[in-house]
Amino acid sequence: MTIARSRPLSAVRAFLRSESAGGLLLMGSAALALVVANSPLADGYFHALHVYIGGLSVGHWVNDGLMAVFFLLVGLEIKRETVDGELSTWSRRVLPGVAALGGMVAPALIYVAVNLHTPANLRGWAIPAATDIAFALGVLSLLGSRVPGSLKIFLAALAIIDDLGAILIIAIFYTDHLTLWALGGAAATLVVLVAMNRLKVMKLWPYLIVGAGLWFFFLRSGVHATLAGVILAMTIPITKSPSHLDDAHSPLHRLEHGLNPWVAYLVVPVFGFANAGVALGQVGLAELTAPATLGAALGLFLGKPIGVGLFCLAAIKLGWAQRPSGASWTQLFGVSALCGIGFTMSLFINNLAFKVPVLQDETKIGVLAGSLLSALLGWAIFNLASRRRDPHIPSQA
Repeated sequence: MTIARSRPLSAVRAFLRSESAGGLLLMGSAALALVVANSPLADGYFHALHVYIGGLSVGHWVNDGLMAVFFLLVGLEIKRETVDGELSTWSRRVLPGVAALGGMVAPALIYVAVNLHTPANLRGWAIPAATDIAFALGVLSLLGSRVPGSLKIFLAALAIIDDLGAILIIAIFYTDHLTLWALGGAAATLVVLVAMNRLKVMKLWPYLIVGAGLWFFFLRSGVHATLAGVILAMTIPITKSPSHLDDAHSPLHRLEHGLNPWVAYLVVPVFGFANAGVALGQVGLAELTAPATLGAALGLFLGKPIGVGLFCLAAIKLGWAQRPSGASWTQLFGVSALCGIGFTMSLFINNLAFKVPVLQDETKIGVLAGSLLSALLGWAIFNLASRRRDPHIPSQA
């Protein structure tokens, strides 16, 4: 007898129903940024990003303010899926965890190898190490029934672990200086948040108000302000119903679902529009073949499928994990290729790694090129797999 589960969908699973819209909107915002940056509106576009409001430039507000909301949602997803979701057991974590590790190591190594003789570029080693879940799931959704549902869940879990890796990288490697008074304020604010969690405060507004203070202290501390969003997420209570499933009225559940449409349809597209603009009229062969450009492009286009694919193969052959149900090896490699779509987090790390506009533009070109090529490669592999199905994989009902 099959018992229907009353468990509410997490934002990742709900997002699987509408990722094409979010992904397409992100693609459109990136394309619009490129068009505007190469039109008569270009001067106004670039000038607007440097206009100061409340002590921060517009670009700063987008990258440190709006993206803190993005990181808050990422943190909520990590906590939710770890406590009661696709990452709640060791067996569920192995394959996406191993895949995420390979998908970070191989691109970084390729970037370093390409830029080995240009030491100034090495600070960008992490740029091709991140996967963009909105883009990747958007492409998967456009492929329709050619993609088994198990691969969508696998990619979502991989991207969550990948985001966690990127968060740790930002915290460890992209913190330039520390301001002790601000760190002390952040620590005191965190104590308040943890105390509210322990005292089982179930209203969301106290967490959000104190969380705003945490963001301010992080902004002044030298640790990137967006990490405040992740830390705040870890203190938001998650409660269980009598059936031991996540309660639909859980504070974490309510905040997660309240934020999801704002992040998917406002925060990430605005970030993409503010950061994808490159004046292509100034781009020549030298910029297209620059080490930073090639490192970012090849890291995503080659490093991701190689790292994710080989690490998955090793984990499955060694008996550590099982291949996603109903998925062929060809389809698994197709997902590995789609992991090379690294738009949002890659551009975010690019902003942290480089302050020189020329290097930022070169790596932007590399990220855009590598992501586009990865999308096309993944699309081609899934089309090939639909014509020639692995005989060892039973047909799905």
